[in-house]
Amino acid sequence: MSLLLVCLLGPGAMATAAPGCECDTPSIDRLQQWLASGEGTTVPATGSLLVREGPKYAAKVTFLNAEWHVVVVWLGNKFEAQADLSKSRGFWMTYSATDDLYVQLRPASHWSGGNKWLTKVPSTGGKIVHRWFSFAPDKWTTLPELGKPDYSLASALTEARGLVFVGKTANRIEFRGLRIDGYRPPCL
Repeated sequence: MSLLLVCLLGPGAMATAAPGCECDTPSIDRLQQWLASGEGTTVPATGSLLVREGPKYAAKVTFLNAEWHVVVVWLGNKFEAQADLSKSRGFWMTYSATDDLYVQLRPASHWSGGNKWLTKVPSTGGKIVHRWFSFAPDKWTTLPELGKPDYSLASALTEARGLVFVGKTANRIEFRGLRIDGYRPPCL
């Protein structure tokens, strides 16, 4: 019974899902689609970032050159899916990064383009850290270089299609966990 509650409710202090909570195919906290988009020079250039790390998976990517790079995580594990995160407080992420980057919240109705609400993902100096990212409006902003969205953060939360990680510098990034408060991704 306690494992079921841990899987359904998702403890804030845990870096990844408890055993038995993951999908049958590779996933991190039930998120199965961690994708290099082909935008910017990355290793890998396209496709899945998931690699086996012992009994679990990690998503690993290297950004090369001083250009915009894009990594996509589909919240419903397929492009057509979306999630209502309007009641979510935010998400816990376990990651490492050698330089700062950003995470954009991309809604289904405004998927394309760089003009999205975003929050900074600070460098960890290459160390794995477990950090909270709030969905509070004062924690999200825009970058003049990418443009300002013509919709509110609140509306984006109601139709969230994905979290998109972007950065303009060389960076080695590893994701080990991403648990969204109040949301359990469906396995496909």
